[in-house]
Amino acid sequence: MGTLELKQTLNGHRGRVWNICWHPKGSYLASCGEDKTIIIWGPQDPKWVVKTILIEGHTRTIREVAWSPCGNYIASASFDATTAIWDKKTGQFECNATLEGHENEVKSVSWSSSGHLLATCSRDKSVWIWEVNDDEYECAAVINAHTQDVKKVRWHPNEEVVASASYDNTVKIFKEDIVDNDWSCVATLSSHTSTVWSLAWDKQSNRIATCSDDQTVKIWQEYKPGNEPGIITTNNESVWKCVCTITGYHTRTIYDIDWCKITGLLVTACGDDIIRIFKEDSDSDPHQPTFTMVCSMDTAHTQDVNSVQWNPIVPGQLASASDDGCHKCLSNSKDLNKAIN
Repeated sequence: MGTLELKQTLNGHRGRVWNICWHPKGSYLASCGEDKTIIIWGPQDPKWVVKTILIEGHTRTIREVAWSPCGNYIASASFDATTAIWDKKTGQFECNATLEGHENEVKSVSWSSSGHLLATCSRDKSVWIWEVNDDEYECAAVINAHTQDVKKVRWHPNEEVVASASYDNTVKIFKEDIVDNDWSCVATLSSHTSTVWSLAWDKQSNRIATCSDDQTVKIWQEYKPGNEPGIITTNNESVWKCVCTITGYHTRTIYDIDWCKITGLLVTACGDDIIRIFKEDSDSDPHQPTFTMVCSMDTAHTQDVNSVQWNPIVPGQLASASDDGCHKCLSNSKDLNKAIN
């Protein structure tokens, strides 16, 4: 197997670091944590250094941050039940909008590919859709489809379709009905036996990878109406099927997963302090794919790994965040790069 190389350990937060997120151009990295701050990191050859620390946007832990597709805005989801929107119109990032409405902690936030929609989810079991117009944010829908805490929301890479992962062991997919302009659940992905913590779309945008407290990763394939013999669809909607379960590798809860849009590699963040990378076998059936672990980093952190994300521009570069209070920049070794090419 290949190896992961530690490029740099970034220390700046006090307490656990919940989440990291790459700028769309891969040129900056944002992190957030229980110290209620967002740190923006930038390159200063050969190291990454603190460029900006954003404070006074939240009164409690910041659970997740997300760059807008244009890279000019940051949305942050907090345990104070709000989502803050930061922009740099004054030359530096400032919090110029606060989205309120959730009854409990906001766990995740995600921008649509167009940047015109925002999704948030909460411990209050709801997913909210926000319309973005000229820096005005209006709630377009409150979706109460889950029966428990909603952990993650992620938009489809190209379409206005959003997926959510929940404590109720399911992933649900939502889209807007063009006729009545109402958002509804069009699919429920049920196979995990415990909390689904995170999800990731693949580069073709017709598969989703999910990770869970049940220590498995599942791969879901979308079958569109009329495209697959033997697959029966109703109401002209797609059918999602679990086509692969990756099991036997993780020994504790898998908290996060990301699917590299460049290489097709999957990376997971686990409560056993290990980061693992999986590759789809080249000779596997696309309708029954198999995945092999091609790399892992034991004791990548000294406590739970909460978040992991591939750089969207630089192949093989990723960042991770942990309960140990730091996050790290890592990259594939040359041996691993050879293995995936």
